[in-house]
Amino acid sequence: MNDRIRVPKVRVVASDGTQVGIIDTQKALDMAADQDLDLVEVAAQADPPVCRIMDYGKYKYEQDQRQKEARKKQSLIVVKEMKMRPKIDKHDYETKKGHVVRFLRQGAKVKVTIMFRGREMAHQELGRKLLDQLSADVAEIAKVDTPPKVDGRNMTMVLGPYKEAVTPRPAPPPKHKGEKPPEKQTEAPPEQAEPARKLPPKITRAEGG
Repeated sequence: MNDRIRVPKVRVVASDGTQVGIIDTQKALDMAADQDLDLVEVAAQADPPVCRIMDYGKYKYEQDQRQKEARKKQSLIVVKEMKMRPKIDKHDYETKKGHVVRFLRQGAKVKVTIMFRGREMAHQELGRKLLDQLSADVAEIAKVDTPPKVDGRNMTMVLGPYKEAVTPRPAPPPKHKGEKPPEKQTEAPPEQAEPARKLPPKITRAEGG
């Protein structure tokens, strides 16, 4: 940028995007200075290098803002997994379904895995029926992203939450710097009274003695 450009000639693009052409670097620097702008090298690999006249500070600011907006739009996809057996009892099913609903409400995708053991592989329709039941039970808050498929001795399905079903997380309460609680003052033990000294009895002589 500016006086850091060491080549003798550059191809210049004006601030409005028009092509100026190949000119001496010093002349290009003078053009930028006359407009109170910067001469910025944008294509160093070209021959000669391509430079553009621009407000570099404004350009960097706008670039940073675009990157911030792009980061805001990026969402971290969290995938939770819930495992079940094809012959799961009703109570366990309701418990696991509750976990699935909680994960979906938090905005996470849920991979549901039905695990088959031994001869259960011959009854894969039980696993398919269980996954169909679960997808129907959560149909109001989630859709099936990946339909049931067999993977080795497991059958898997992925559920994805609808945006309107996700419960927003409450903002943490602001922290106020409160006054420190007063230190507990401990009273000093009362000074023990010094025992009174016993005075010897005063002996008086009897009158006329």
